[in-house]
Amino acid sequence: MTALSDAAVARLRAEAARPELDPRYTLRGVAGRGGAATIYVAHDDVLDRDVAIKVLDLVDADGEAAARMLREAQILAHLDHPGIVPIHERGTLPDGRSFYVMKLVRGRPLDAAAAALPGLAERLALFGRVLETVAFAHAHGVVHRDLTPANILVGAFGEVMVMDWGAACRTDAADARPIVIGTPGFMAPEQEQGDAVDARADVFALGRLLACLTGPDADAAVQAMAQRAAAASPDDRYPSVEAFAADLGRYQRGAAPLAYPDSILRRLRRWYRRYELPVLLVLAYLVMRAALLVWQAR
Repeated sequence: MTALSDAAVARLRAEAARPELDPRYTLRGVAGRGGAATIYVAHDDVLDRDVAIKVLDLVDADGEAAARMLREAQILAHLDHPGIVPIHERGTLPDGRSFYVMKLVRGRPLDAAAAALPGLAERLALFGRVLETVAFAHAHGVVHRDLTPANILVGAFGEVMVMDWGAACRTDAADARPIVIGTPGFMAPEQEQGDAVDARADVFALGRLLACLTGPDADAAVQAMAQRAAAASPDDRYPSVEAFAADLGRYQRGAAPLAYPDSILRRLRRWYRRYELPVLLVLAYLVMRAALLVWQAR
């Protein structure tokens, strides 16, 4: 008997896991794999469009994974926003695995997209669109719980899509039960401890995201906003994403954010940055006038 190579075994496993979908869908390939599910690229032959199909890898004995996927599909269906991927269909395969069909999103991870932007102002504008999307979810009682650069995609026209709502929960008591879920480095301390969370857990992750996008050499005011959002204690963070966005807006308008108390020196620096060109022109004029007066006095 000839032993199969690792590559051959991998191909057999992939073929065995290949979902038996409605004939309207033609599988094109694999877009990504998660902890318990695979996302396939398929073509919807009826509507002539490409879609993404998320399929559980296994039929779980206790049904918990299927229930989680159903909850994720219901959350996506509930959140009708340009920054959240729309869902088209949810169902069960003949072999018992759960699946749902959604819009196929193409784009770059948030950190890669931000790195390609020319400056801080453009990166903050991009981050602001992430805040808008997450604030919308919070307004509808949903906490994402896994906001990372990889879970936020930026399309070719600058559209921002917050992806992967598999860890999301509703803020009602039935769904926000204590559980350790999320990505290390972006999980709030209460998440890591398995405590119940609220919207401030996402505020923490957004603070970490802002620090990632702007880097350690960012303006001190930007660093202060990121640090406040990612404070260890939920009570020390911004109370909501809206409050975080409002403070970011103050900074973008040239005012002092609440996370970075103002001073006369900082006020003068901001004033100079806002009127740098006319100030330099006036100084150049005064220097020339002074030089002319000195020359005439000789």
